[in-house]
Amino acid sequence: MTDFIDYPDTDMMMLQVARTLSRDLRNALGRRERVVFAVPGGSTPGPVFDLLAAADLEWARIDILPGDERWVPEDHARSNARLIRERLLRDKAAAARLIPLWRPLPAPSDAMAEVNAALSDILPIDVALVGMGADMHTASLFPGADNLELALSDDAPAALPIWAPGADEPRVTLSARVLSEAYALHVLITGEDKREAYQKARKLSPNEAPIAAILGDATVHWAP
Repeated sequence: MTDFIDYPDTDMMMLQVARTLSRDLRNALGRRERVVFAVPGGSTPGPVFDLLAAADLEWARIDILPGDERWVPEDHARSNARLIRERLLRDKAAAARLIPLWRPLPAPSDAMAEVNAALSDILPIDVALVGMGADMHTASLFPGADNLELALSDDAPAALPIWAPGADEPRVTLSARVLSEAYALHVLITGEDKREAYQKARKLSPNEAPIAAILGDATVHWAP
């Protein structure tokens, strides 16, 4: 059952989410030799990353996995890997290992065999943090995306190419199956529009509201 935590402001939410993720990662390190931590791109999680980077964890045993990626080089301004390197992989967390979804190939489809082979060596995800858009997408699971049906299916590959309506570039995304199998799954959202979108998503099918595919045992963190 989905838990919904309502915070009075974003500062308190970011602090508490960072603490919760630190706890979940520490617990995972007690269970497994290597731990997989899936994280989102975008601007919303930045403050959580800033706080988490200083956490006293065995970061050298943690693999950081983007939940999705635009098909752009890792030094591109729109690269999620770049954001993760700049905001999370510093301070104590600099010892963690980034597992990129991008490869220097023309299109995501050219790289999926290699990407999925790499993911098969590290999955399942131990701790996942995802966001949600006002359109009820998560990762790059967008309503109306060209490969959405496969991405939502029970037999979907771990990662697959996807093109969102109106997007400037193709993307690669983790499938709903892989995200929902995370041992601990947290959804981070802010603003009244996102709260309304979350409430709406609970009543819709995953095809209409892809976030619905992973809400099962997730904890949703919201602040105005």
